[in-house]
Amino acid sequence: MKFKITPYHFDLIKDSQRLSAFYQAISEYDGTNDLAYDLGCGSGILSYFLSSNFNEIISLEIDSSAYKCAKENLADFENVKVINADVLEYEFDRKADLIVCEMMDTALIDEEQIPVLNHARKCLKPEGKIIPQAIFNSAELVNLEREYIHWDENARYEVFSDALIYSEFDFMEDIDPNFETTLSLKVKRDGTVNGLKITTFTKLADDIVCGPTPMLNPPLLIPFEEKSVKSNEYITVKLKYIMGNGIESIELNVI
Repeated sequence: MKFKITPYHFDLIKDSQRLSAFYQAISEYDGTNDLAYDLGCGSGILSYFLSSNFNEIISLEIDSSAYKCAKENLADFENVKVINADVLEYEFDRKADLIVCEMMDTALIDEEQIPVLNHARKCLKPEGKIIPQAIFNSAELVNLEREYIHWDENARYEVFSDALIYSEFDFMEDIDPNFETTLSLKVKRDGTVNGLKITTFTKLADDIVCGPTPMLNPPLLIPFEEKSVKSNEYITVKLKYIMGNGIESIELNVI
């Protein structure tokens, strides 16, 4: 099937790792199949995957250009209804068997995954499920070339510590978007550190965990004041951000 897409969604569809992980999770869904919601459906590719498994799919998309693409792409599927709406303002009046919400980004900082799921979860049946199921976040000490927050695409940096899993979120639970933690990371070698690398792993189903892909949670690099370090020394940092409020909400300080 040939999809009409926006330039942004062209990059999403090119990411075969991301698509295959979601396709596998949707294909292996084994619950009731009356109704599924696709929240932030974009060009409609995940709704297309859902169309062969569910009696009805309601697909919501706030962006008018993406909505028009999805509407055209899914026009031949009588069991798919595409709606141009903000999920946070949409009144869910029917209970669903499955929610698919792929508004993913690193540590859930820049996209509205958590506000959307906190709002939409009430429309899920008691035995209903969510794809993806959860995320895990890890942190590493790094030496960065750039002095601003950026993703690791084409960025050069050196890693100075092992990865530390610092948070895990189950999407079936209500989640406070205001996140704060203190991390103590052990330095592996002498040198200079000036930043933190955050990496997110996505659990789509019980047996499907997807690491970062080009369009699914590329690692995020956050600078802090430069510090000379010795091997086996511990560096403690305080990390704060608001999930859904963008990278501007990030605060990172060495204690």
